Amino acid sequence: MADARRIVVKVGSALLVDRDTGRLRADWLAGLATDVAALRAHGRDVILVSSGSIALGRRVLGLAAPLSLEQSQAAAAVGQIRLAGAYADALGPLGVTSAQILLTLDDSEDRRRYLNMRSTFETLLALGVVPIVNENDTVATDEIRFGDNDRLAAQVAAMAGADVCILLSDVDGLYTANPNLDPDATHLAEVPEITPEIVAMAGEGVSGVSKGGMITKVMAARTATDAGCALVIAAGGDPHPLRALSDGARATWFAARDDPRTARKRWIASMKPRGTVAVDAGAARALAEGRSLLPAGVTFVGGPFGRGDPVTIEGPDGRAMGQGLVRYTGDEARRIKGLRSGDIADVLGYPGRAALVHRDDMAI
Repeated sequence: MADARRIVVKVGSALLVDRDTGRLRADWLAGLATDVAALRAHGRDVILVSSGSIALGRRVLGLAAPLSLEQSQAAAAVGQIRLAGAYADALGPLGVTSAQILLTLDDSEDRRRYLNMRSTFETLLALGVVPIVNENDTVATDEIRFGDNDRLAAQVAAMAGADVCILLSDVDGLYTANPNLDPDATHLAEVPEITPEIVAMAGEGVSGVSKGGMITKVMAARTATDAGCALVIAAGGDPHPLRALSDGARATWFAARDDPRTARKRWIASMKPRGTVAVDAGAARALAEGRSLLPAGVTFVGGPFGRGDPVTIEGPDGRAMGQGLVRYTGDEARRIKGLRSGDIADVLGYPGRAALVHRDDMAI
C-alpha cells in the first residue's frame, strides 16, 4: 500500500447496502470516501469498482427476490443513478470529483473498446477524478457478463495498470480451511504463488463467504497478479477500511509476478501481429528511448488491420524492433504516414490521436 501508485478497490453490495432495509449505509460510505480522499491527497490514483445498483433499485421498485433478468436490469437502471449520486455526495464535499463507468465483458475483450476504456481511465485519473466502475447490468446478458465484481475489479486493475487491487469483503483473507469448522485452520497473510493447493483451500466458504465467493477471489487474484498487480482480500467492515489496511489490518496478500508495465509489455509481445509499420532512423531512435511512435516517423504501412490490433514495428533496416497496439486502422495509417500530428485532421477530417502507437501500448 505504501508504494502503490494506482489502486483499484472493489466494494461489495453487502458493505454498501443494508441487507435488511435495502438502504444505503451512508456512514460507512462516508468513511470509505475519507480514505479515498486521503489516498488522492498523497498522489495515488484510485478506481472504485462498486456493486449496489440492483440492491438500491430493487428497494425503490419494491421488487421481491428472486428477480428475473428483466427485473434485475430494471432495478439496475433505477439503482445506477442512486449509486453514482451516493458516491458523488460522499466524495464531492471532500474535494474529489467522481465519474461513472459502466462495463460489460464485451468491452474488455474487444481491442478497440479496450483501448477506448484505457484512454478514458488515463484521462480521468490525470484530471484527478475517481472513476466508479460497475457492470452494466441494464444491458448485460449471461453471455456478456463478468459474472461478479471480483473478476471485474481484477480486469480493471489489469487494464488500468494498477499496482494494487483491494477486494473488500466480509472475511479477512484466505485460510487453509474453513475456520468455522476446523479449529486448526490457519490464516495466510501472503500467497507468493497461486498453486493448485491454494485453489483447493478456496474450495470452502469462510466466515459467511460462499464457496463460489472465495474461489472467485482467488481466480481474480490470478488475473491481477499475472498482470503485475498485487491483490489483497481484506475485511471491509471497519468504518475506515482502507486506512485500516494501510495500518496493517489482517488480510491476505497475493504477490504480483511482475510490475504492471512489464506484464503489459509481455502480453503485447505475445500477440499475433495483424500488420506491419516501418519507421525511419529518427523514429527508431525515439522508440529505443521509450517514446511513442508518431505518424511523422512512419515510412511504410502493410496489411489490413483495425484500430487496437497488434502490428510489427520494423526499423529502417527491415528488422523487427518489437510490436504494439496501433491507434488507427490500416487505411488511416497509410493516409497519415509521414505527417506531423497537426496535419492529421486535414487529411482524415477529424482530429486524431497524436501517436500512431503509444509507448504504453508498445513492446520494443
